Amino acid sequence: FEGGKIYGVPLGGTIVQQPFSIGGSGSSYLYGFFDQAWKEEMTKEEAEKLVVKAVSLAIARDGASGGVVLTVIINSEGVTRNFYPGDQLPLWHEELESHNSLLDILNSASPEPMSIQ
Repeated sequence: FEGGKIYGVPLGGTIVQQPFSIGGSGSSYLYGFFDQAWKEEMTKEEAEKLVVKAVSLAIARDGASGGVVLTVIINSEGVTRNFYPGDQLPLWHEELESHNSLLDILNSASPEPMSIQ
């Protein structure tokens, strides 16, 4: 057994093995961000911060993306669920600052999760 694998099913129905997969109405805003920010062997914490920032970007640009972030991490240690309230998320549309690079956003401060059961 070589561990889990991730497959994306983009428009057109092709099944493609990928290091990550994104989807949903706000995902079209995130491909460039993930292309720059994704790196192999990220820690659980790094990956969760990346996801929270990515969903926050989607929320800022796409009204159908909701207003909070829920993360679920599934690994050999079990399942961890975290909730990030909308008022603690970075990058709401009204608060977006000009950045020279998507990596500037990645390196900005992240909110702290609220544990949920």
